[in-house]
This record gives sequence, C-alpha cells and structure tokens, in this order.
Amino acid sequence: MLDREEYVEQAYLFRVIGERLPANIPLQDILADVAEELMSTTKLPMAVSYILSDLKHQGQFAPAMQKLSHYFTPFQTYLVRAAEDDRGRFDMRVAIEILRMDAEYRSQGSTRQGTFLYQFEVLCRNYLEYDLGLTAIAADPVFDEDWRTWILTVRRQVGIVDLADLLYVRSEHYLQRQAATGRSPTPMGTPILFGVKEGRIALAHQRKDPLFLFAALQRHLGYPQVPRPKRVDQTIEVIPQLLRRMERLESRLKVCEEEQRSGAIDLTQYYVDDPARPPPSTDAS
Repeated sequence: MLDREEYVEQAYLFRVIGERLPANIPLQDILADVAEELMSTTKLPMAVSYILSDLKHQGQFAPAMQKLSHYFTPFQTYLVRAAEDDRGRFDMRVAIEILRMDAEYRSQGSTRQGTFLYQFEVLCRNYLEYDLGLTAIAADPVFDEDWRTWILTVRRQVGIVDLADLLYVRSEHYLQRQAATGRSPTPMGTPILFGVKEGRIALAHQRKDPLFLFAALQRHLGYPQVPRPKRVDQTIEVIPQLLRRMERLESRLKVCEEEQRSGAIDLTQYYVDDPARPPPSTDAS
C-alpha cells in the first residue's frame, strides 16, 4: 500500500492525461510535461521518468507499469494493457478515467468491499476478460489472504453462480438470517467479507440484472461510479451538412426557373474546357 499523497498525485497524473489525450497530444509529450508538475517528495516522478524512457523504446505504456509492480497495482497494469491491445475495443481514454477515479477513491480512504465492487463492475461494463481481470484484482495489496481466496473462487464461479448469491453467503446478514431460522451457519473458518448492508442489497437483487445490483451497491457504499464511453457529439456536423444541401437545392431551383423562362436549359454553362482537346479547325474547306 502506498501513502495517501502518492494516490493524490496519481489521480492528478491520470486527470492530466485524460484531459490532453482528446487534443491529440502525444503521450510522450504529456508525460514529459506533467513530470515537472508532480510533487517531488513522492515516488511518482521517478515512475513517470521510467515509463517515459520505456515508452520511447517500446511504444507502449503497460510493460513499464508491469516492471513497476511495487508501485502500480496489477489491475492498473491490466487496464492499460487491455486499452493498448489492437484487437480489443477498450478505449484508452476510458481506462485513464477509471484509473483516475480509482486513485481518488484510495486517497479518500477506500474500503475493500468498495474497491472490489468498483473493479469488478469495470470488468463487467467494459466486456473485459474475467479470468485475467479477477486474477489482477486478487493480487491487489489492499486485499488480504481471505479476500484473495474468495476473489479467485469468484473467478471460477462467475457466470455459473449469481453474483448476488456469492455476495450474500459471505455477508453478516446471511449469518443473522441463518441464526434466526435455527439453521446451521456457514462452516467454521469461513470468513465474512461483507456487512449487513451489502447482504441486504444482495438478497434484494437475487435473480435480477447484475447492473441493478451494482447501481444499488454504488449508491449505498459510496464507491466511484464506473466511467462509461461518451457518445460522439455529431450535432457539430449538422449545420455544415445543411448548408451543403441548401446550396444544391438553390442550384436546382435556378435551373428550373431558367427552363421555365426560356423553355430550354443552356447546357453551355456546364461545359468544361479540356486542355488536351485540340481547338476546332477554321479551314473553310
């Protein structure tokens, strides 16, 4: 785990990258400029310097982050690698925004429950690989051994067992309901990872769309809302298109008016002189 100031500077780094990428500024120039703005008492300027030098040689961001695994989490590296994959559809701008919100959440005092749910929702909404993604989440230093074991269990059971059931059986609310009905609780040694609130939400959303479960958990736990791709605003192109259509309509109306006045259309005005064609002969014979 890093100090709070490291996450604050990480959030600033990803925010600057996210603001300047849409302006088609090269990533190398962005890193070179932002390295001077970062607080020198943190380790992030050294990490950015290493990433910049590695980026100039390999042309990718993720390999350098993987080598700095003591500073960047495996989930951060996985997101950047997925965004740099030419065969995928994951946008780099969305990945940077996800990393920014994750760093801000950690700087404000994150919880293990909120961190897992935020990262798992990122995988779901962006159609990323569960196998690699959950393996990267389990390696996050914020989780202890009990959490890692459960996350790897989710990796094996996702798509087979409902996510709401996986959360519910590991909550305190499940233990309370088992005790109230006189049933035997979970086996001894099974760690409880979620509280009463999370258990109630999971129980209420059984057999429902998982997106409804994520929305309810995000409202009540207060972890960041997962960024989504922004739709391209096409209204900017509407006015130029209308102008071009109006010009074509005006030219057609002029042709129709000319035909009505003279009874015929003068096609000579549409002739184009061909410089390769020889001039007409003036010989009287």
